[in-house]
Amino acid sequence: MATDSTTSSAMDITEIMKYLPHRYPFLLVDRVLELVLNEHIVAIKNITMNEPQFPGHFPHHPVMPGVLMIEALAQAAGLLAFKSAGKEISPNSVIYFVGIDGARFKRPVVPGDQLRMEAKLLRHTRGIWKFAAKGTVEGQTACEAELMCTLKEL
Repeated sequence: MATDSTTSSAMDITEIMKYLPHRYPFLLVDRVLELVLNEHIVAIKNITMNEPQFPGHFPHHPVMPGVLMIEALAQAAGLLAFKSAGKEISPNSVIYFVGIDGARFKRPVVPGDQLRMEAKLLRHTRGIWKFAAKGTVEGQTACEAELMCTLKEL
């Protein structure tokens, strides 16, 4: 991997929390493996039985809800947007969804899995960021969607 000024090889949870306003139990990015500013991000979410959604979804067969998989992808994409814009969060920073297109779910994600999230920046125009995002587990596609978001200061 290139080591120029636009490439970051990794981010741990402490650095992630500087760029995302989410906190437990809604922070869904555990580590960034690769980030190229204004291009793409690769991040992971470790799925554990200790997460608050599993006692109710479904107790007899715990499955990560699709909406949380999309949210995890959006957080990774938002992290790429914030980092590319050179903006750490402030108490007034928020990232809003403005669109989700073509969301598809291909396989369940269960405790013990590691969701590998990839988001590629398609365009950034007039404050709207558009990404192609995909989540995989052990090389198999679990979910994918095109996501649009905007960064706002309240």
